[in-house]
Amino acid sequence: MQINPKIRCKSINQHLFAQGILDNDITFGVGPAGSGKTLVAVAMALKMLAERKVERLVLTRPAVEAGENLGFLPGTLQEKLDPYLRPLFDAIIEILGPMQADKLLNSKVIEIAPLAFMRGRTLANAFVILDEAQNTTTAQMKMMVTRLGLGSKMVITGDKTQTDLPRNQASGLEHAMRVLDNVPNVRFYTMDRSDVVRHSTVSAVIDAYDLYEALHPEPAKGNKRKESPLQTVLSEIK
Repeated sequence: MQINPKIRCKSINQHLFAQGILDNDITFGVGPAGSGKTLVAVAMALKMLAERKVERLVLTRPAVEAGENLGFLPGTLQEKLDPYLRPLFDAIIEILGPMQADKLLNSKVIEIAPLAFMRGRTLANAFVILDEAQNTTTAQMKMMVTRLGLGSKMVITGDKTQTDLPRNQASGLEHAMRVLDNVPNVRFYTMDRSDVVRHSTVSAVIDAYDLYEALHPEPAKGNKRKESPLQTVLSEIK
């Protein structure tokens, strides 16, 4: 199958991220919604696939909303995963166009796999994308980055400000940024609101939320046990 990806970075940080993917084995792209991290990751994956530098693409993300219990959802595995991987599919369509993207998505070149199914595998000669990585646990992130096989690239994208994990659960993305920062052939690239390319309003929305969160910080995450209604009443009596 002939693949002709149209690749054009729209900011300096996107360009640095794209170059970093070529230069490293595991590359992290961290930034807000619309900053192009997923689009750049997919574009570089299609470029390497077109140049036959990898044999397949492996797309995955944590299905936090389903509690990773995809077996209880109706439909085939792909039908279960489609809603969770929609941003990656949209990026492929944007780069290749609808017709070519449809052919690629229906071929055996792209493997769609739940993060929960990655344990015990070694992903060789593949371009692996883990999207929405802020929703991984520390154990899931460690498991994922150790799946890398010979001849493969791994790109991990996420937004630290949009985690869906429980409040007392540490994000695997933030943990990895501390643990892997000085590991050879692993690089982190950060994007910000200046890289947002979706719509001018998105930048304004991100600014508004950033300002609000700076003025109204949330309580620190912790393991404090929630009081029962009876305990609440007793404390009020005291």
